[in-house]
Amino acid sequence: MKLLFELSGEHPELPFAELECVGRILDRKPQMAVAECPDPGATARLALSHAVMEYLGECPAGVSALRELLRDLGIATDRPFAGRAKKIHGTVMDATQLDLERLIGTMIEGPVSLSHPEEEYRVVCSGDRCYFGKVIRKIDRGDFAYRNPMRRPFFHPGVMMPIIARALVNLSLAGKGDLLFDPFCGTGGVLLEAHMVGARVLGSDAEEAMIAGSRANLPGADLLLADATAMPLCDSSIDAVVTDLPYGQSVRIRAASMERLYARSLSEIRRVLKEGRRAVVVTHQEIPAIAGEYFEITGMFRQRVHRSLTRRIMVLQ
Repeated sequence: MKLLFELSGEHPELPFAELECVGRILDRKPQMAVAECPDPGATARLALSHAVMEYLGECPAGVSALRELLRDLGIATDRPFAGRAKKIHGTVMDATQLDLERLIGTMIEGPVSLSHPEEEYRVVCSGDRCYFGKVIRKIDRGDFAYRNPMRRPFFHPGVMMPIIARALVNLSLAGKGDLLFDPFCGTGGVLLEAHMVGARVLGSDAEEAMIAGSRANLPGADLLLADATAMPLCDSSIDAVVTDLPYGQSVRIRAASMERLYARSLSEIRRVLKEGRRAVVVTHQEIPAIAGEYFEITGMFRQRVHRSLTRRIMVLQ
Protein backbone atom coordinates (compact mmCIF):
# COMPACT_ATOMS: atom_id res chain seq x y z
CA MET A 1 0.00 0.00 0.00
CA LYS A 2 1.27 3.45 -0.89
CA LEU A 3 1.47 5.67 2.19
CA LEU A 4 2.43 9.21 3.10
CA PHE A 5 4.47 9.97 6.21
CA GLU A 6 4.64 13.32 7.95
CA LEU A 7 7.98 13.07 9.72
CA SER A 8 9.49 14.53 12.85
CA GLY A 9 11.84 17.46 12.39
CA GLU A 10 14.13 16.42 15.24
CA HIS A 11 16.75 15.03 12.87
CA PRO A 12 17.21 15.55 9.12
CA GLU A 13 17.90 11.87 8.24
CA LEU A 14 16.92 9.49 11.05
CA PRO A 15 13.15 9.59 10.38
CA PHE A 16 13.73 8.53 6.76
CA ALA A 17 16.10 5.75 7.81
CA GLU A 18 13.58 4.47 10.35
CA LEU A 19 10.94 4.01 7.63
CA GLU A 20 12.96 1.13 6.19
CA CYS A 21 11.52 -1.11 8.90
CA VAL A 22 8.02 -0.75 7.41
CA GLY A 23 8.52 -0.12 3.71
CA ARG A 24 10.46 1.20 0.74
CA ILE A 25 10.75 4.96 0.23
CA LEU A 26 9.58 6.12 -3.19
CA ASP A 27 9.90 9.89 -2.75
CA ARG A 28 11.09 12.28 -0.08
CA LYS A 29 10.96 15.95 0.76
CA PRO A 30 11.81 17.75 4.01
CA GLN A 31 9.76 16.05 6.78
CA MET A 32 7.73 14.18 4.17
CA ALA A 33 8.06 10.75 2.57
CA VAL A 34 6.10 8.52 0.23
CA ALA A 35 6.67 4.81 0.76
CA GLU A 36 5.33 1.46 -0.38
CA CYS A 37 4.37 -0.50 2.72
CA PRO A 38 3.17 -4.12 2.54
CA ASP A 39 1.67 -3.99 6.05
CA PRO A 40 0.20 -0.60 7.03
CA GLY A 41 -0.40 -1.92 10.54
CA ALA A 42 3.35 -2.15 11.08
CA THR A 43 3.57 1.65 11.05
CA ALA A 44 2.38 1.62 14.68
CA ARG A 45 5.98 0.85 15.70
CA LEU A 46 7.40 4.11 14.32
CA ALA A 47 8.81 6.73 16.66
CA LEU A 48 9.95 9.57 14.38
CA SER A 49 6.75 10.06 12.36
CA HIS A 50 3.82 12.27 13.33
CA ALA A 51 1.15 10.95 10.97
CA VAL A 52 0.65 8.12 8.48
CA MET A 53 -1.74 8.64 5.58
CA GLU A 54 -3.17 6.66 2.72
CA TYR A 55 -1.67 8.25 -0.39
CA LEU A 56 -4.40 9.91 -2.45
CA GLY A 57 -2.36 12.17 -4.69
CA GLU A 58 0.11 15.01 -5.08
CA CYS A 59 0.55 18.16 -7.07
CA PRO A 60 2.76 21.23 -7.41
CA ALA A 61 2.68 23.50 -4.36
CA GLY A 62 0.03 25.97 -5.45
CA VAL A 63 -3.61 26.61 -4.62
CA SER A 64 -4.87 26.13 -8.16
CA ALA A 65 -3.01 22.82 -8.54
CA LEU A 66 -4.38 21.58 -5.20
CA ARG A 67 -7.91 22.60 -6.17
CA GLU A 68 -7.56 20.68 -9.44
CA LEU A 69 -6.25 17.61 -7.61
CA LEU A 70 -9.17 17.66 -5.17
CA ARG A 71 -11.64 18.10 -8.03
CA ASP A 72 -10.15 15.12 -9.88
CA LEU A 73 -10.27 12.95 -6.75
CA GLY A 74 -13.96 13.70 -6.26
CA ILE A 75 -13.98 12.52 -2.66
CA ALA A 76 -17.38 12.01 -1.02
CA THR A 77 -18.07 10.65 2.45
CA ASP A 78 -21.07 10.31 4.73
CA ARG A 79 -18.88 10.40 7.83
CA PRO A 80 -17.98 13.63 9.65
CA PHE A 81 -14.56 14.76 8.44
CA ALA A 82 -11.96 17.46 8.98
CA GLY A 83 -9.49 18.93 6.54
CA ARG A 84 -6.04 19.71 7.91
CA ALA A 85 -2.98 21.33 6.38
CA LYS A 86 0.69 21.43 7.29
CA LYS A 87 3.25 23.73 5.73
CA ILE A 88 6.81 22.50 6.18
CA HIS A 89 9.42 25.24 6.53
CA GLY A 90 10.75 26.10 3.07
CA THR A 91 7.63 25.23 1.08
CA VAL A 92 6.82 27.49 -1.86
CA MET A 93 3.09 27.29 -1.08
CA ASP A 94 1.98 30.86 -0.37
CA ALA A 95 -1.57 30.17 0.84
CA THR A 96 -2.16 30.10 4.58
CA GLN A 97 -2.82 26.91 6.49
CA LEU A 98 -6.38 28.10 7.22
CA ASP A 99 -7.04 28.80 3.53
CA LEU A 100 -5.85 25.30 2.61
CA GLU A 101 -8.05 23.69 5.24
CA ARG A 102 -11.06 25.65 4.02
CA LEU A 103 -10.32 24.52 0.47
CA ILE A 104 -10.29 20.86 1.55
CA GLY A 105 -13.58 21.37 3.40
CA THR A 106 -15.31 22.84 0.36
CA MET A 107 -13.93 20.34 -2.17
CA ILE A 108 -14.90 17.16 -0.29
CA GLU A 109 -18.57 16.26 -0.30
CA GLY A 110 -19.73 15.38 3.18
CA PRO A 111 -20.39 16.69 6.70
CA VAL A 112 -17.55 18.76 8.16
CA SER A 113 -16.75 18.37 11.86
CA LEU A 114 -13.66 20.10 13.18
CA SER A 115 -14.32 19.07 16.78
CA HIS A 116 -15.27 15.39 16.40
CA PRO A 117 -14.19 14.17 12.96
CA GLU A 118 -14.37 10.47 12.14
CA GLU A 119 -12.12 10.96 9.11
CA GLU A 120 -9.24 13.36 8.54
CA TYR A 121 -7.88 14.44 5.18
CA ARG A 122 -4.56 16.21 5.22
CA VAL A 123 -2.42 18.15 2.79
CA VAL A 124 1.27 18.52 3.56
CA CYS A 125 3.22 21.13 1.60
CA SER A 126 6.95 20.48 1.47
CA GLY A 127 9.40 22.00 -0.97
CA ASP A 128 7.71 22.42 -4.35
CA ARG A 129 5.08 19.69 -3.83
CA CYS A 130 1.80 19.17 -2.01
CA TYR A 131 0.93 15.67 -0.81
CA PHE A 132 -2.66 14.75 -0.02
CA GLY A 133 -3.88 11.78 1.95
CA LYS A 134 -6.36 10.29 4.38
CA VAL A 135 -4.98 9.86 7.89
CA ILE A 136 -4.88 6.23 9.01
CA ARG A 137 -2.63 6.65 12.04
CA LYS A 138 -1.26 9.34 14.31
CA ILE A 139 1.83 8.41 16.30
CA ASP A 140 1.09 9.14 19.95
CA ARG A 141 4.34 10.58 21.22
CA GLY A 142 2.70 10.83 24.64
CA ASP A 143 3.19 7.07 24.97
CA PHE A 144 6.94 7.60 24.77
CA ALA A 145 6.79 10.45 27.27
CA TYR A 146 4.81 8.20 29.63
CA ARG A 147 7.71 5.71 29.52
CA ASN A 148 10.17 8.37 30.63
CA PRO A 149 13.06 6.54 32.36
CA MET A 150 12.46 8.52 35.56
CA ARG A 151 9.07 6.84 35.90
CA ARG A 152 10.53 3.31 35.89
CA PRO A 153 11.25 1.26 39.01
CA PHE A 154 15.00 1.59 38.38
CA PHE A 155 16.64 4.77 37.08
CA HIS A 156 20.22 5.66 36.27
CA PRO A 157 21.45 9.03 34.93
CA GLY A 158 22.44 9.22 31.28
CA VAL A 159 19.94 6.67 29.97
CA MET A 160 18.50 6.98 26.48
CA MET A 161 14.99 8.37 26.06
CA PRO A 162 12.35 5.89 24.80
CA ILE A 163 11.72 7.65 21.50
CA ILE A 164 15.37 7.28 20.45
CA ALA A 165 15.60 3.74 21.80
CA ARG A 166 12.57 2.79 19.69
CA ALA A 167 14.08 4.44 16.60
CA LEU A 168 17.28 2.44 17.09
CA VAL A 169 15.31 -0.80 17.40
CA ASN A 170 13.55 0.10 14.16
CA LEU A 171 16.86 0.82 12.43
CA SER A 172 17.94 -2.73 13.32
CA LEU A 173 14.96 -4.11 11.33
CA ALA A 174 14.15 -6.47 14.21
CA GLY A 175 10.70 -7.94 13.59
CA LYS A 176 8.19 -9.91 15.60
CA GLY A 177 9.77 -13.06 16.98
CA ASP A 178 13.33 -11.96 16.16
CA LEU A 179 15.89 -12.21 18.96
CA LEU A 180 17.35 -8.77 19.74
CA PHE A 181 20.43 -8.56 21.96
CA ASP A 182 21.82 -5.59 23.90
CA PRO A 183 25.27 -6.46 25.33
CA PHE A 184 25.41 -3.22 27.37
CA CYS A 185 21.78 -3.23 28.43
CA GLY A 186 22.08 -0.85 31.40
CA THR A 187 18.60 -0.10 32.71
CA GLY A 188 16.92 -2.04 29.89
CA GLY A 189 15.47 0.81 27.84
CA VAL A 190 16.35 -0.70 24.46
CA LEU A 191 15.03 -4.09 25.54
CA LEU A 192 11.74 -2.54 26.64
CA GLU A 193 11.18 -0.86 23.26
CA ALA A 194 12.16 -4.02 21.37
CA HIS A 195 9.75 -6.05 23.50
CA MET A 196 6.95 -3.61 22.64
CA VAL A 197 7.38 -4.23 18.89
CA GLY A 198 7.18 -7.99 19.40
CA ALA A 199 10.84 -8.97 19.39
CA ARG A 200 12.28 -11.48 21.82
CA VAL A 201 14.91 -9.76 23.94
CA LEU A 202 18.19 -10.73 25.56
CA GLY A 203 20.38 -8.37 27.54
CA SER A 204 23.71 -8.53 29.27
CA ASP A 205 25.81 -6.20 31.37
CA ALA A 206 28.98 -6.45 33.43
CA GLU A 207 27.35 -4.61 36.35
CA GLU A 208 25.19 -6.62 38.75
CA ALA A 209 23.27 -3.46 39.69
CA MET A 210 22.30 -2.89 36.06
CA ILE A 211 21.10 -6.45 35.61
CA ALA A 212 18.99 -6.11 38.75
CA GLY A 213 17.67 -2.76 37.50
CA SER A 214 16.81 -4.14 34.07
CA ARG A 215 14.97 -7.02 35.70
CA ALA A 216 12.94 -4.53 37.75
CA ASN A 217 12.12 -2.47 34.65
CA LEU A 218 11.31 -5.46 32.43
CA PRO A 219 10.27 -8.44 34.57
CA GLY A 220 10.73 -11.78 32.86
CA ALA A 221 13.40 -10.59 30.42
CA ASP A 222 16.32 -12.91 29.70
CA LEU A 223 19.37 -11.23 31.21
CA LEU A 224 23.00 -12.25 31.64
CA LEU A 225 25.74 -10.96 33.91
CA ALA A 226 28.45 -11.09 31.27
CA ASP A 227 31.50 -9.40 29.77
CA ALA A 228 30.68 -8.01 26.31
CA THR A 229 34.18 -8.89 25.11
CA ALA A 230 33.54 -12.58 25.79
CA MET A 231 29.83 -13.24 25.30
CA PRO A 232 28.49 -16.64 26.42
CA LEU A 233 26.50 -17.01 23.19
CA CYS A 234 26.73 -19.30 20.18
CA ASP A 235 27.98 -18.09 16.81
CA SER A 236 25.29 -16.63 14.51
CA SER A 237 22.57 -16.95 17.16
CA ILE A 238 21.24 -13.36 17.23
CA ASP A 239 18.89 -11.65 14.76
CA ALA A 240 19.65 -8.04 15.72
CA VAL A 241 21.89 -6.10 18.08
CA VAL A 242 21.14 -2.63 19.44
CA THR A 243 23.43 -1.14 22.05
CA ASP A 244 24.83 2.08 23.49
CA LEU A 245 28.55 1.55 24.02
CA PRO A 246 29.90 2.80 27.35
CA TYR A 247 31.91 5.99 27.52
CA GLY A 248 33.56 8.28 30.05
CA GLN A 249 36.05 7.65 32.80
CA SER A 250 33.34 6.77 35.33
CA VAL A 251 32.39 3.62 33.44
CA ARG A 252 33.95 0.49 34.90
CA ILE A 253 35.36 -1.66 32.13
CA ARG A 254 37.26 -4.91 32.13
CA ALA A 255 39.24 -4.18 28.98
CA ALA A 256 42.59 -2.40 29.21
CA SER A 257 41.26 0.68 27.38
CA MET A 258 38.05 2.01 25.89
CA GLU A 259 39.38 1.41 22.37
CA ARG A 260 40.15 -2.20 23.23
CA LEU A 261 36.67 -2.59 24.72
CA TYR A 262 35.11 -1.27 21.52
CA ALA A 263 37.20 -3.51 19.27
CA ARG A 264 36.65 -6.68 21.27
CA SER A 265 32.93 -6.09 21.84
CA LEU A 266 32.36 -5.34 18.13
CA SER A 267 34.25 -8.51 17.27
CA GLU A 268 31.93 -10.46 19.57
CA ILE A 269 28.85 -8.76 18.16
CA ARG A 270 29.98 -9.80 14.68
CA ARG A 271 30.46 -13.38 15.88
CA VAL A 272 27.01 -13.79 17.42
CA LEU A 273 25.05 -11.87 14.76
CA LYS A 274 23.47 -13.86 11.96
CA GLU A 275 24.79 -13.28 8.45
CA GLY A 276 23.10 -10.39 6.68
CA ARG A 277 21.51 -8.99 9.84
CA ARG A 278 22.09 -5.61 11.48
CA ALA A 279 23.75 -4.16 14.54
CA VAL A 280 22.91 -0.59 15.54
CA VAL A 281 25.62 0.84 17.76
CA VAL A 282 25.65 4.18 19.55
CA THR A 283 28.98 5.69 20.52
CA HIS A 284 30.18 9.03 21.81
CA GLN A 285 33.50 8.78 20.00
CA GLU A 286 34.49 8.42 16.37
CA ILE A 287 35.09 4.69 15.84
CA PRO A 288 34.25 3.95 12.18
CA ALA A 289 37.80 2.65 11.63
CA ILE A 290 37.29 0.07 14.38
CA ALA A 291 33.76 -0.83 13.26
CA GLY A 292 34.90 -1.14 9.65
CA GLU A 293 37.20 -4.02 10.59
CA TYR A 294 34.19 -6.20 11.42
CA PHE A 295 31.21 -4.76 9.53
CA GLU A 296 30.04 -2.85 6.52
CA ILE A 297 28.86 0.55 7.77
CA THR A 298 25.55 1.16 5.99
CA GLY A 299 24.51 4.28 7.89
CA MET A 300 25.98 6.94 10.15
CA PHE A 301 24.05 9.65 11.97
CA ARG A 302 24.99 12.28 14.52
CA GLN A 303 22.60 13.53 17.17
CA ARG A 304 23.50 16.34 19.51
CA VAL A 305 22.34 15.58 23.05
CA HIS A 306 23.75 18.72 24.66
CA ARG A 307 26.71 21.05 24.18
CA SER A 308 29.33 18.55 25.31
CA LEU A 309 27.74 15.32 24.09
CA THR A 310 26.97 14.13 20.55
CA ARG A 311 25.73 10.63 19.81
CA ARG A 312 27.15 8.77 16.85
CA ILE A 313 24.69 6.19 15.57
CA MET A 314 26.14 3.53 13.28
CA VAL A 315 24.14 0.96 11.33
CA LEU A 316 26.37 -2.07 10.75
CA GLN A 317 25.81 -5.13 8.60
